[in-house]
Amino acid sequence: MSTIKSSYLGELRTKSVHIASQDTIITDAPLDNNGKGEAFSPTDTVASGLGSCMVTIMGIIARREGYDLDGLSWEVTKIMQSNPRRIAEIVIDFHWENPLKDEKLIKKMKNGAKTCPVALSLHPDIKQTVSFNF
Repeated sequence: MSTIKSSYLGELRTKSVHIASQDTIITDAPLDNNGKGEAFSPTDTVASGLGSCMVTIMGIIARREGYDLDGLSWEVTKIMQSNPRRIAEIVIDFHWENPLKDEKLIKKMKNGAKTCPVALSLHPDIKQTVSFNF
């Protein structure tokens, strides 16, 4: 069974619907690639997906130990290259207002983040630069 149903909306836009939840994502081509830049670009969703996957895995590890990730935030920077046009690097900066004091668990979470399914699925030519500011 399908997970996502998508359609082309015209004007370089797409709509994807998550079948189970009916949540919707609209993409738009970026300004530097003939689009209007009014929504996430397809490559933005890839970069965002990496950060979200990392946090999901860290959350699973923390929850297993009885903790949560309250106050954790992150910023994603996507760096493109041309010829061919592709994602060259994804930079993720994590910040945590009140990090856990358990260094062993923190190390486990960081390792889990770096080996999340999206991180392992991206082509090895895409550089993943991750900073844990906690």
